[in-house]
Amino acid sequence: MRIVFTGGSGKAGRHVLPYLRDQGHRILNLDRVPLGADGIHDLKVDLTDSGQVWNAMTQLFDLSDLDGAGVEPLDAVVHFAAVPRIGLVPDNVTFAENATATYNVIEAAVKLGVPKIIFASSETTYGICFAQGEVLPDYLPIDEDHPTVPHDSYAMSKVCNEATARSFQARSGPDIYGLRINNVIEPHEYAENFPAYVADPDLRRRNIFAYIDARDLGLMVERCLQTDGLGYEVFNVANPEPSVDLGTAAIAERFYPGVPFKAEMGAYETFYSIEKARRLLGFAPPERWREALGMGARPE
Repeated sequence: MRIVFTGGSGKAGRHVLPYLRDQGHRILNLDRVPLGADGIHDLKVDLTDSGQVWNAMTQLFDLSDLDGAGVEPLDAVVHFAAVPRIGLVPDNVTFAENATATYNVIEAAVKLGVPKIIFASSETTYGICFAQGEVLPDYLPIDEDHPTVPHDSYAMSKVCNEATARSFQARSGPDIYGLRINNVIEPHEYAENFPAYVADPDLRRRNIFAYIDARDLGLMVERCLQTDGLGYEVFNVANPEPSVDLGTAAIAERFYPGVPFKAEMGAYETFYSIEKARRLLGFAPPERWREALGMGARPE
């Protein structure tokens, strides 16, 4: 596929883009800083400028296109670019840049007739991650039907982006899939961070005791690219096991007293349900962190 990918130089994108490249896709990375990866062309773009977005999607991928057919239609647009959390810039800038960039990207893709649009939403939409104090979920596990009541400017922008995407899909008809991505973990972060999570599981409360390996996020995008005809959908994205060395019952008893269970859960299953992605996309990421720390298989 010919894919325009925004934010490919960020924490998630720098792992997702090589994965997609290795699946045989041709990719143009739109970002403020270059990724510099072999086989992927970088284009410096301000996504809050709709003219720049439109031009970026309607020009040559790279100079090799001069010997080909010229500008060709896009098969997909994947939009990951964003201010990645609160506390990096003023809150109003976080909201404005994220909402405007997403509008510009989806609007251009829809008007150009791109048949597949994938965009990054967030775990924060459920109102737990960046809440003031502690907020408990309405039920467990948290699935895509759980209320989204954002408590911060970043989560607000993501909920707004979902409404934007749903509205564009309703009036135009392409497949638009939103990914409610949990805490992204790069391979080197297992050794750096997970021993502390094992020692103090409370450190993972705001992430609903979940995570997504950056490499498996590439798998999720690929499954979205290969699955057609769903219209507008949102999907939780996480690895299948909790990010702490506790089972389901122990986590629920310690951190979620009185919270009802909506569905039966396995003994070591993520509280950030990925059942919908499994069912509709065939998303089946592996368990990661115990092996990365050399801890062997989890107890049965």
